[in-house]
Amino acid sequence: MPGRTAGYPSTSLRMNQSKNPTKYLLFSLLLIGIDQATKMLVHYNMEPGFSGQIALIGDWLKLHYVLNPGMAFGMQLGHEYGKLFLTLFRLVAMGAIAWYLISLARRGAAPGLLWALAMILAGAVGNVIDSTFYGVLLGNAPYGSPTPWFHGQVIDMVFVDFWEGFVPDWVPLWGGQYYSTPIFNIADACIFVGVCTILIFQSSFFTHSQHEVEEEEDQTEESTGEEAQYTGSEAGALPTYSEEEANANDDEVELPASDPLLPDAKKDDDKPER
Repeated sequence: MPGRTAGYPSTSLRMNQSKNPTKYLLFSLLLIGIDQATKMLVHYNMEPGFSGQIALIGDWLKLHYVLNPGMAFGMQLGHEYGKLFLTLFRLVAMGAIAWYLISLARRGAAPGLLWALAMILAGAVGNVIDSTFYGVLLGNAPYGSPTPWFHGQVIDMVFVDFWEGFVPDWVPLWGGQYYSTPIFNIADACIFVGVCTILIFQSSFFTHSQHEVEEEEDQTEESTGEEAQYTGSEAGALPTYSEEEANANDDEVELPASDPLLPDAKKDDDKPER
């Protein structure tokens, strides 16, 4: 059948209807702008620590200006070049996430998955900007850093104060230490919400793709069957016989006596026996 190729998938599926990644990248840029704006507002209008703390909702949601030299939610790498390694890792992760987002959009992935990846990308870029440039622009690189570049401290300000106090001594690693709920920023929140969205809705995101793969396989099998049927009708179907029918036909075959290629068996039969 013209227009079909046996053994190759069809190109009319939704998986091949690519989406424009521009709107997802613009969404990431919007979140990055919000993240950087809030950090600049906090840096230039608030005092660090408890003295500059602002209560937003009761005693459990506050703005609390703090510098974070490590990872998201205040975690750190205890190494002389840990901050440099972390910044370089963020740069690589940022490029990988951007490439993956564009690739999935062009392949027609589920929109929810693309929005979640856009949030993760925004969070990664937001914190990379802090780590790369704030040591120079804001002069907040930790004392003793080999260079202010790539050693900037991330500005955190959202304090959800559910609990604070000393951790019991029997708790591994953190036992006996003072602890409070983490202070984070908009970029951290974007990463957290994006990851949680993927984990919660992963069945719908990836079942969508699996369903399309199964639909692709079904259409491939149908096109292969139609191609075989079409080829058979063009060439003409050959008759098939069972073994008994074939033997019966052999017994009934009468060969013409005048065939010059056959031995003259009839003449030998007519000769009298001596």
